Parts: sequence; structure tokens; C-alpha cells
Amino acid sequence: MPQTPLTDEERAVYQWQMWLPDLGEQGQEKLKNASVLISRVGGVGSVVAYQLAAAGIGKLVLAHAGNVKPSDLNRQLLMTHDWIGRPRIDSIKRRLHDLNPRLELVTIAENMNQQNASALIAQCDLAVDCAPLFPERFAMNHEAVIQRKPLIECAMFDMEAQLTTIIPGASPCLRCIFPDPPPTWKREFPVLGAVSGTVACMGAVEAVKVITGLGETMTGRLLRMDLRKMTFQTMKIRRRENCTTCQHIT
Repeated sequence: MPQTPLTDEERAVYQWQMWLPDLGEQGQEKLKNASVLISRVGGVGSVVAYQLAAAGIGKLVLAHAGNVKPSDLNRQLLMTHDWIGRPRIDSIKRRLHDLNPRLELVTIAENMNQQNASALIAQCDLAVDCAPLFPERFAMNHEAVIQRKPLIECAMFDMEAQLTTIIPGASPCLRCIFPDPPPTWKREFPVLGAVSGTVACMGAVEAVKVITGLGETMTGRLLRMDLRKMTFQTMKIRRRENCTTCQHIT
């Protein structure tokens, strides 16, 4: 499919990042013509969305339910104090359009689930998983694998975070790493907003790399970070032979 070229305004906005020799105008055009789904636009997802909007992604599909609460404001950077009690997805939309009015937004006031995952994944070229709950993450992972859409997995807890890039058929999926939900996982957990933002920025970089071919992605590798100790570990991961998700495409 022919790509829509950059306008003069877009060349001016993205001039400095197009100076990256392995990005250039061609890579910027790929970003403009790409669509990215983000599941949960909260502590992690809000920063992913903001960075991708700033980078020039052409279309974002955003799924996030509920109204803004005071406890959102330490980390969900697309929410504001004056929006407490009002729909999160509307705050997300207005903040992103303030930054990038050229951005096409599809906003859904729902969280990812087994019923809507297929339709949501179908709207994107690439997905970024920023959801805290494993049922949502497993639903997104399942549909991304079946539809063969790349998936960036971002997660955090307390002062720790992890990141990997899933290329269906070529790398482990989320079910390969976690066959079952960890029994100790809770709905509410300790969060420092800067930790959410750290893994979110890395997730946005991964998305840009997958779309443009820039650099080397985390495909087949898992990055674990302990920001309390400021230590980083990268490990190789393999597909699980009996993975209940990967078996659908093998």
C-alpha cells in the first residue's frame, strides 16, 4: 500500500529525530502510516501514548475504562486534577490532541477482554500491552498471536519492571512466559510513577523500532529492571512447546 508522504509541517516537527541516520524521512513516513493499539492508557500506557504521539505515529487505538480518580494522578500523566470524576478516555483524547492535532485517535471506554480483543487488534499494525491484569493481557496476547500482529509487553510492580517484544511465530508469547496467572498477583499494588514512565518510554522505543526497522528489538529477550538497586538484566527466552496460544499458529 502506498505511504502518505510527510507534509512540510511534519518535516519541521520531526526534523531532529529524522537526523537519526537509520530513521530519516523514510522511517518517519512509516510512523505516520502506522496504527498502534494501546491497552490501558494509565501509568504505563499514558506515557507510551504520549511518546508515540510525539514521535509522529499516525493512528492510535486506545482502550481504557472508568473515570479519573485522585489516586490516578501520581502516574497517569494524561489525567488532570480538573478531570476527576469524568471519563478517563476523554481526558486522554484531549491531552494527546493538545500535543499532536494531526493524530488520528480511536478511543474506546472499555478495557481489553475476550469479547472485544479481536476487533481491537484488527484495527492496528502493532499493539502495546500496558494492562495490569492477566485476563486482559492474555486476551490481547491471544489475538495478537492469532492475527500475527507484533506485541510489545510492558509491565511493572513496585520498583521493578520488565519488557519484551513478541513477534508471533518467531518469538515466545506472553503465555510462553506465564502459562498461568501468578497466584500472588493483586489488582492493587505499589506504584511509583517514574517507574511506570521508565518502562513506558522503553516500550515506545520498541514500538518505533518494530515499525521502522531502527536498531535491534527485544524479540526473544526479556529485560528485567530493578530500579531500587538500578540493576538491569537481559535474558534469552524461548517458545514453550506446549503453549496454548502459540499452538494456534504452528
